[in-house]
Amino acid sequence: MKKMKELAILCIFCLVLSLVIIPEKPAVQAASGYKDATSGALHVDGTKLKDKKGNTIQLRGVSTHGLSWFPGYVNNKMFKDLHDKWGANVVRLAMYTEEYNGYCSGSSQNKKDLKALVKKGVKYATDNDLYVIIDWHILSDGNPKTHRKAAISFFKEMAKEYKNNTNVLYEICNEPNGGTSWSTIKSYAEDVIPAIRKYDKDAIVIVGTPTWSQDVGRAAANPIDEDNIMYSLHFYAGTHKKWLRDRAKSALESGLPLFVTEFGTTDASGNGTVNKTQSNYWINLLDNKKVSYVNWSLCNKNESSALIKSSVSKTSGLNRSNLSTSGKWYYDVLRKRAGLAK
Repeated sequence: MKKMKELAILCIFCLVLSLVIIPEKPAVQAASGYKDATSGALHVDGTKLKDKKGNTIQLRGVSTHGLSWFPGYVNNKMFKDLHDKWGANVVRLAMYTEEYNGYCSGSSQNKKDLKALVKKGVKYATDNDLYVIIDWHILSDGNPKTHRKAAISFFKEMAKEYKNNTNVLYEICNEPNGGTSWSTIKSYAEDVIPAIRKYDKDAIVIVGTPTWSQDVGRAAANPIDEDNIMYSLHFYAGTHKKWLRDRAKSALESGLPLFVTEFGTTDASGNGTVNKTQSNYWINLLDNKKVSYVNWSLCNKNESSALIKSSVSKTSGLNRSNLSTSGKWYYDVLRKRAGLAK
């Protein structure tokens, strides 16, 4: 009897000990589709991004607004939250070229400040396991050749700086417009890409397409003869509906690798009603085709497409209630696909 009591006590002791020393499983485990920058260098295979093991990688994340206007969101805590809480695996650093205090239109000091902010952004992204897109954000300039020499110089410096990083992607012309032809864009790209390849031979380079990066069919008919090139497709769900989704599907079927480096839930102005129905149609298509996407934009600007309420001034430590209607929708989209949603 005494031995049985001793055995019972020993069993209870072991049970208590196991509860103390065996770690609890995390309450949230990332789904298999959630890959962060620890996946390493990526390459283009057909229409998909893949890691060195051949696994298909889909990047999902957010874009800053213009770095000159909303620099405060580029901080370590915000980027950590994007990865850990939002479930993002990529952030885009949108550096305007021609607008007020743009890289090519502002003062020489402003140019230095923007370059320094881009480098901080890359560091914060790298420290928090995020891929990062360095975006040469042409808009009102329309034709990327307007600042071709400045682009070559900028990307040469960035590629030299980040040649050993495996998480940096280069977007060399955001939204060509104003009737700029694909042949002009392609010629520009064929000038800029060698500046990157001189130092960073295998990095992903993303090239804008005509008409605010919507005419992807023109690029599909005459793609750039280089490896690891992708092509921008931009949409705003309230304006760009089935007709542009059909265009995207056609380009993908022809073998053109697309990357949605910017999209919004609103109309093309970035304002108006948040169209969740059309936004969901788009996200379902992109997920089905494993096309990466980045939402516009991480700021509190008083417009519908901004992710943060205009009344919220903090630039980190955000909770869901701090987000706009569009922000809440996209926050939920990211968390669900990253396996973080309850």
